[in-house]
Amino acid sequence: MSTIFIDRDGVINENRADYVKSWEEFHFLPGAREAIAQVTRAGHRVIVCSNQAAIARGLVSVETVEEIHQRMIMEVAEAGGAIEKVYYCPHPKDGNCCCRKPRPGMLLRAHDELGVDLSDAVFIGDSMTDVRAGLAAGVRPILVLTGLGVEQFRDHYREANGPFHIAMNLEHAVAIISQGIHAQTDTQTMLDRTCYATLAMTSPTDPLTMLHEQLAMQV
Repeated sequence: MSTIFIDRDGVINENRADYVKSWEEFHFLPGAREAIAQVTRAGHRVIVCSNQAAIARGLVSVETVEEIHQRMIMEVAEAGGAIEKVYYCPHPKDGNCCCRKPRPGMLLRAHDELGVDLSDAVFIGDSMTDVRAGLAAGVRPILVLTGLGVEQFRDHYREANGPFHIAMNLEHAVAIISQGIHAQTDTQTMLDRTCYATLAMTSPTDPLTMLHEQLAMQV
């Protein structure tokens, strides 16, 4: 089965404007543990890839980040899921490193160190940097609308240099994968079409509010 790369903040746990700096500030998004358990049962490998610039900014230590990841892995395991590896970039946004997304360094490390077949892999994230990193590594991207997803799609969708699908959340992304829709890069889903159509609408209503309203109708 394929490997599923997953971004952390905004996909597995709630995003915070001031970064997740301790386990007490780490809160799983609804259904995230169950979604990882589902793909684990289906035989997929799960690898987390996360930018953690808070380390470079001195807001959190490497030891604390690794403690958070160990606890995250343990809680996912208790729910029946398995995270094989967590890669994270500790460098600043202007550090010009090879691992910070949108560069594909973390995915390429997984290929080299874990033997991941990138041609059959998926990357689920809430940012266009996740989408771009996936495309750069030859991985099929799915943008979730949790975390920063809505704003990222609205403001940065043109930055993607290839096709990607859109999902409501991690559970929905897993459903897309289980149905094989993620591999249909030349076909848009109803949610994909809704999101792009919302961008083209002209209305005094704030486009972000309009997109949320349109997505609520999909549920």
